[in-house]
Amino acid sequence: MPAKPHQQRPGAVTTGRRRRVRGLVAGLSGVVLTVLTACSHTDGGLQASPAPSGADCTVAKLPLKNPGRFTVATDEPAYAPWFADDNPNNGKGYESAVLFAVAARLGFKAEDVDWLQVPFNSAIAPGEKSFDVDIDQVTITAQRQQNVDLSAPYYDTSQAVIALEGSKLAGISTLAELRGAKLGAQADSTSLAAINDQVKPEVPAAVLDTNEDGVKALQDKRIDGLVVDLPTAVQMISGQVDGGLMVGRLPDPDGQPEQFGMVLDHGSKLTGCINQSINKLRDDGTLAKLEGKWLGDLPDVPQLT
Repeated sequence: MPAKPHQQRPGAVTTGRRRRVRGLVAGLSGVVLTVLTACSHTDGGLQASPAPSGADCTVAKLPLKNPGRFTVATDEPAYAPWFADDNPNNGKGYESAVLFAVAARLGFKAEDVDWLQVPFNSAIAPGEKSFDVDIDQVTITAQRQQNVDLSAPYYDTSQAVIALEGSKLAGISTLAELRGAKLGAQADSTSLAAINDQVKPEVPAAVLDTNEDGVKALQDKRIDGLVVDLPTAVQMISGQVDGGLMVGRLPDPDGQPEQFGMVLDHGSKLTGCINQSINKLRDDGTLAKLEGKWLGDLPDVPQLT
């Protein structure tokens, strides 16, 4: 789809906006990570990144787009629970909080972080990036790793289906019942891949430019169900979608949860330091604390069988 141009958010560190949707929490436990080699588990297996020494992962030595500044991208609008008040710069929401925790590990002050608005599809496309990292619920996949670097995972998730009360999907419990429905998901997302690979629908899925478009398509009844990640789905049916209901979650591919990683230039020399920071935040319990604070206890959503 046509991509919006990259836009600097007003000011050095300003409010921002972003869009999105995708899967369920499978927990941060069970992730196989080795700090010394800064490896991350992905759909394509373990990807080794450079393992820099702590002395190299300091602001003065980091290979930054703008010396002394940490340039971070996300899409717009910036939806909860990943961000709060449509403002990635306030440190509220899980991804904003994780980003600032990583920045602090590297030695940046909050005022040293600059936010850009970059569309999701542009962030994961081939080519040099205008940002140091992008944080936007990007699932780690082997295909994407051919175009960009993806960091060590900072969150595990699965896909979920939402619909409207009284719709044909209300009360279903199996994939077979889901296959005859018109489902929709964002273009180039793992939500769309889950429809095609896990559901195998009889009706071609609606490919939507953004999840915001997906919400509108659902409310206009142009689709029967929208596929997104579980935390986003919970947020949507809690107020964003009038009359929204949770249908169920989809099986995880190969029994493994999806994992979110930050996006960097392909072959970036910064990747190892980002991985090291994320791994330390996991080891010292920071990621778990931030998950509890901003995502809370997700409801027990049954898996469609």
